[in-house]
Amino acid sequence: MYTVFRPELDDLAREILARYRAYQEGRTTPAELDAYRLACFAATLGYAKQHSPLYRERLAHVDPEKISTLTPEALAEIPFTTKEDLRDHGFDLASLPVHQAWVYYETTGTTGASTPSPRADVDSLNTNIAMTVQYEPLLRNFGTQQVMGVCGPSELHAHGDTFTEVCRNLGYASIKMWPYSPMIGFERALRVMRELPVTGLFCTPGMAVALAKAAVAAGADPRKDFSVNVLMLTGETAPPGLLAHIGELWDAEAHMSLYGSQESSVLALGSAQGHLQLTPLLNYYEVVDPLTLKPATPDAQGVLRGEMVATHLYQGAKPLVRYRTGDRVRLHADGRIEVLGRVADRLVLNGVETTAYDLEDAVIAGVTRYLDHKILIDHRNGRDTLALILTPEHEDNHPQHLDERITACRKAFDAELEIIVADAETVAAPTGPVSWKTPRIHDRR
Repeated sequence: MYTVFRPELDDLAREILARYRAYQEGRTTPAELDAYRLACFAATLGYAKQHSPLYRERLAHVDPEKISTLTPEALAEIPFTTKEDLRDHGFDLASLPVHQAWVYYETTGTTGASTPSPRADVDSLNTNIAMTVQYEPLLRNFGTQQVMGVCGPSELHAHGDTFTEVCRNLGYASIKMWPYSPMIGFERALRVMRELPVTGLFCTPGMAVALAKAAVAAGADPRKDFSVNVLMLTGETAPPGLLAHIGELWDAEAHMSLYGSQESSVLALGSAQGHLQLTPLLNYYEVVDPLTLKPATPDAQGVLRGEMVATHLYQGAKPLVRYRTGDRVRLHADGRIEVLGRVADRLVLNGVETTAYDLEDAVIAGVTRYLDHKILIDHRNGRDTLALILTPEHEDNHPQHLDERITACRKAFDAELEIIVADAETVAAPTGPVSWKTPRIHDRR
């Protein structure tokens, strides 16, 4: 509605929507896409150099008008932006003062000092239109009469504002309900979910599990007593085995809806095909070796593995240039992306290097009839070992298909897998910000 009062934003919104529709419908040629991204990359460089105190200094030697290609050689003179830069320089990294943004957010501060993440109208128009266009074919599979629960923090965080606006764009009702808020709580959230009823959820994987556990604890059955048919998950790594488990808990489809962060905003979006897909109109992407910072080399299938680097292709409150996300990814040639965990969290089991994503999938894929899980890594008698703690749905309903996981762990990691059926929360006490990002793997070595 705000665009009615600001015609220039109305024109911009229509322009962005037309561009996304053309791309989604296959009417944008590869040459047109490349030209657009090159022009926007150069525009972001020029904009950030002009308006951001930090980039004015960092990019002093870079002439945006001379950027004629985005090859690794051409990009080599442009410095990376790091998480440390965001924490250390705060508002000096922004390109607009806060009073020119429409809203102010900041990171949760779980890995250091909170960093400012303001949004201008240009930011939200670009990202929210991208999300609306991308989600439309996915969510339309569940009908038009949807009531979507948005279960994430709303204060100083983009989760609530972003997903409720996207729902509104699609013509869906939405309700913000953060069960960890003292104003809401799990009991009230579950009551509202049943009464409306809520048909879909935007939340983290951990929240989807926590709501199901709270429902069972209250004597309800998430499958039979609720009407959830789709879960749009974000905020944590979620391999296929975890998505299947969450879908089974609710008798619904579970999708990864978004990969991004407060500071980077949208980096990839869920698709009707069931995977995360890059958003090339929003960002220019690189995948680099996190040690050498050289471009990652594709394997025989064209898959790149390494650290995700992104440059915003829209010029808003705080565009980032060659931002090292700290995320380890697997990027396929068709733009599909798997987020494997943090680069800093190197994981080696009995000499086999793996990732949190692949380890969790190896341990839980195909396991059914449980509520929650934790994975413990220990070192005993010179060997790395694994333990899978499973919270059963009911005392007389034990988890199934465990033998296959024991065999899979021996084959993949030469590691024994112990199965423990117990309350996962009591056996493995959480060590992170449970209410937003739930730690499921505990390395105790």
